[in-house]
Amino acid sequence: MFFEQAAHYIPQKKVSNDYFEKKLGLDPNWIVERTGMVERRRAGADENTNTMAVAAVENLKSKADLHDVDLIVAGSYTFYDTIVTPAHAVQKYLGIEAIPVLGLTSACSSFLNAAEVVEGYFTMGKSKKALLILSEQNSLYHNEEDQKSGHLWGDGAVAFLISRNQPKGLSLKVEEVKTAGAANVGKGTEGVMLKPAHGGIDMPHGRDVFINACQYMAKTTVEILTNNGLSMDDLTYLVPHQANNRISQNVAASLQLEESRILSNVQYLGNTGSAGSGIALSESWSKYKKGDNLVVSVFGGGYSYGAMLLKAVQD
Repeated sequence: MFFEQAAHYIPQKKVSNDYFEKKLGLDPNWIVERTGMVERRRAGADENTNTMAVAAVENLKSKADLHDVDLIVAGSYTFYDTIVTPAHAVQKYLGIEAIPVLGLTSACSSFLNAAEVVEGYFTMGKSKKALLILSEQNSLYHNEEDQKSGHLWGDGAVAFLISRNQPKGLSLKVEEVKTAGAANVGKGTEGVMLKPAHGGIDMPHGRDVFINACQYMAKTTVEILTNNGLSMDDLTYLVPHQANNRISQNVAASLQLEESRILSNVQYLGNTGSAGSGIALSESWSKYKKGDNLVVSVFGGGYSYGAMLLKAVQD
């Protein structure tokens, strides 16, 4: 399958590190040192995962023809409405009838699991053209009073048009998607949690999350390249999960990748959950050239993880 086009939506409201200095007494420089974050974006009072998903698709609509979309899959762990998901909101916006529409969650790995669902529909012959959407409103559930993680979270959404057959122009061909879970490892079921009725987002074991994220993201990147006969020298860009710039830097160092080969937005968007790596992929769309190899590597709550190998192709 082929990622034909991409577009994203970022809320207007910016929250700088100075805000958390006043609120929690956290030194802005300490936040930068620990996370790489300078600011993050917050959804407005009239915005949520559904409205941001629609806004991302509206931006996509200006770049691509969406009239023949026959599948909509949305990933999120911060659903505004657990029944009417971002996928349903997008279906209504586009006015498309009688197609499969679903929302799913595997925490911050939802991007790759959603891609696998699209891949499955294509393989079964049940779809030819899909919308894959990631939308996160962490600000709906996060606790700003939390000294450990209250300053990490950002909001945003991204939408991809995916085709079963190669489209005209430049596209990103999916060579392989590999996902798994490691909830049995370390603090897998305690490292990051979101309990809407019991305190919202909580990350009491950040060190364990950090260690496992670094290990699994590096490991899956190597594995997916090796599976496809590629070496690290063949990798044009790594698109890591945008949780913490120290994680990205650690993974890059272990893989011996220079900074220019890492696509990153956590510095100015904060941790946008499952949407983060997708937004980074969308932001850099214009720089991809035929023959480029990209790996999206993710790690999320429940210690879900995975990697996706993309090759830029031109018809």
